Amino acid sequence: SGARIIRQPTTDNQQPAIHQHNPTTDQPPTTAIMVKVWYEPPPYGPGTSLNRPGYGIGPQRTQLVQQLSRRPQGMVIAGACVAFVAIAYIPVMIRESKYGLPFTFSPEYQAATRAYMRYHNMNPIYGISSKTAR
Repeated sequence: SGARIIRQPTTDNQQPAIHQHNPTTDQPPTTAIMVKVWYEPPPYGPGTSLNRPGYGIGPQRTQLVQQLSRRPQGMVIAGACVAFVAIAYIPVMIRESKYGLPFTFSPEYQAATRAYMRYHNMNPIYGISSKTAR
Protein backbone atom coordinates (compact mmCIF):
# COMPACT_ATOMS: atom_id res chain seq x y z
CA SER A 1 0.00 0.00 0.00
CA GLY A 2 2.17 2.80 -1.23
CA ALA A 3 5.48 0.95 -1.01
CA ARG A 4 7.83 0.78 -3.95
CA ILE A 5 9.13 -2.66 -4.86
CA ILE A 6 12.35 -2.91 -6.84
CA ARG A 7 12.99 -6.21 -8.59
CA GLN A 8 16.35 -7.32 -9.84
CA PRO A 9 17.02 -10.68 -11.49
CA THR A 10 19.52 -12.91 -9.72
CA THR A 11 22.33 -14.87 -11.30
CA ASP A 12 22.19 -18.64 -11.71
CA ASN A 13 24.73 -19.29 -8.96
CA GLN A 14 22.55 -17.49 -6.36
CA GLN A 15 19.27 -19.32 -6.97
CA PRO A 16 18.75 -22.38 -9.16
CA ALA A 17 16.30 -22.01 -12.02
CA ILE A 18 13.04 -23.94 -11.74
CA HIS A 19 12.17 -26.04 -14.78
CA GLN A 20 8.49 -26.70 -15.32
CA HIS A 21 7.19 -29.17 -17.88
CA ASN A 22 3.54 -29.33 -18.89
CA PRO A 23 2.82 -32.99 -19.84
CA THR A 24 -0.46 -32.16 -21.62
CA THR A 25 1.32 -30.20 -24.34
CA ASP A 26 4.51 -31.00 -26.18
CA GLN A 27 6.06 -27.64 -25.39
CA PRO A 28 9.59 -27.51 -23.99
CA PRO A 29 10.01 -26.79 -20.26
CA THR A 30 9.99 -23.14 -19.19
CA THR A 31 12.46 -21.46 -16.88
CA ALA A 32 11.19 -19.33 -13.99
CA ILE A 33 13.26 -16.27 -13.17
CA MET A 34 13.99 -15.81 -9.49
CA VAL A 35 14.13 -12.21 -8.31
CA LYS A 36 15.24 -10.39 -5.19
CA VAL A 37 12.72 -7.96 -3.74
CA TRP A 38 13.76 -4.92 -1.70
CA TYR A 39 11.05 -3.18 0.28
CA GLU A 40 11.36 0.58 0.36
CA PRO A 41 8.94 2.26 2.83
CA PRO A 42 6.80 5.19 1.69
CA PRO A 43 8.48 8.58 2.05
CA TYR A 44 5.90 9.97 4.52
CA GLY A 45 5.90 7.00 6.89
CA PRO A 46 3.86 3.80 7.17
CA GLY A 47 0.19 3.93 6.26
CA THR A 48 0.59 6.91 3.93
CA SER A 49 0.32 7.28 0.21
CA LEU A 50 2.98 8.15 -2.33
CA ASN A 51 0.99 10.90 -4.04
CA ARG A 52 -0.04 12.99 -0.99
CA PRO A 53 1.64 14.11 2.24
CA GLY A 54 1.31 12.21 5.48
CA TYR A 55 -1.36 12.77 8.07
CA GLY A 56 -0.78 14.69 11.26
CA ILE A 57 0.69 18.04 12.14
CA GLY A 58 1.90 19.99 9.14
CA PRO A 59 2.41 23.61 8.15
CA GLN A 60 -0.99 23.75 6.40
CA ARG A 61 -2.88 22.89 9.64
CA THR A 62 -4.51 25.61 11.72
CA GLN A 63 -3.17 26.56 15.12
CA LEU A 64 -6.20 25.03 16.89
CA VAL A 65 -5.72 21.66 15.17
CA GLN A 66 -2.02 21.68 16.07
CA GLN A 67 -2.79 22.42 19.73
CA LEU A 68 -5.52 19.76 19.92
CA SER A 69 -3.30 17.13 18.32
CA ARG A 70 -0.67 17.65 21.02
CA ARG A 71 -3.11 17.12 23.90
CA PRO A 72 -4.02 13.71 25.38
CA GLN A 73 -6.70 12.00 23.30
CA GLY A 74 -8.99 11.32 26.25
CA MET A 75 -9.11 14.98 27.18
CA VAL A 76 -9.94 16.04 23.61
CA ILE A 77 -12.67 13.39 23.26
CA ALA A 78 -14.21 14.31 26.63
CA GLY A 79 -14.22 18.00 25.70
CA ALA A 80 -15.87 17.26 22.35
CA CYS A 81 -18.56 15.14 24.06
CA VAL A 82 -19.30 17.92 26.57
CA ALA A 83 -19.55 20.44 23.73
CA PHE A 84 -21.97 18.23 21.75
CA VAL A 85 -24.17 17.64 24.82
CA ALA A 86 -24.28 21.38 25.51
CA ILE A 87 -25.26 22.10 21.90
CA ALA A 88 -27.94 19.36 21.98
CA TYR A 89 -29.43 20.78 25.23
CA ILE A 90 -30.06 24.24 23.72
CA PRO A 91 -33.39 23.27 22.01
CA VAL A 92 -34.55 21.50 25.19
CA MET A 93 -33.78 24.58 27.26
CA ILE A 94 -35.68 26.81 24.83
CA ARG A 95 -38.74 24.51 24.91
CA GLU A 96 -38.73 24.33 28.73
CA SER A 97 -38.55 28.10 29.08
CA LYS A 98 -41.37 28.56 26.58
CA TYR A 99 -43.81 25.76 27.51
CA GLY A 100 -42.63 24.44 30.87
CA LEU A 101 -42.21 20.76 31.71
CA PRO A 102 -44.18 18.11 29.79
CA PHE A 103 -47.56 17.12 31.26
CA THR A 104 -46.27 13.61 32.01
CA PHE A 105 -44.13 15.09 34.81
CA SER A 106 -47.14 16.20 36.83
CA PRO A 107 -47.84 14.25 40.08
CA GLU A 108 -51.41 13.44 38.99
CA TYR A 109 -50.25 11.86 35.73
CA GLN A 110 -47.57 9.78 37.50
CA ALA A 111 -50.09 8.55 40.10
CA ALA A 112 -52.50 7.55 37.33
CA THR A 113 -49.69 5.69 35.57
CA ARG A 114 -48.82 3.77 38.75
CA ALA A 115 -52.48 2.83 39.26
CA TYR A 116 -52.77 1.66 35.63
CA MET A 117 -49.62 -0.47 36.00
CA ARG A 118 -50.91 -2.08 39.23
CA TYR A 119 -54.31 -2.83 37.67
CA HIS A 120 -52.77 -4.50 34.61
CA ASN A 121 -50.15 -6.39 36.69
CA MET A 122 -47.18 -4.91 34.84
CA ASN A 123 -43.75 -6.20 35.94
CA PRO A 124 -45.09 -8.53 38.66
CA ILE A 125 -41.71 -9.80 39.92
CA TYR A 126 -39.72 -6.68 40.75
CA GLY A 127 -41.87 -3.75 39.62
CA ILE A 128 -44.93 -1.86 40.76
CA SER A 129 -47.14 -4.99 40.92
CA SER A 130 -44.77 -7.07 43.07
CA LYS A 131 -45.56 -7.93 46.68
CA THR A 132 -42.69 -5.78 47.99
CA ALA A 133 -44.06 -2.65 46.26
CA ARG A 134 -47.53 -2.95 47.86
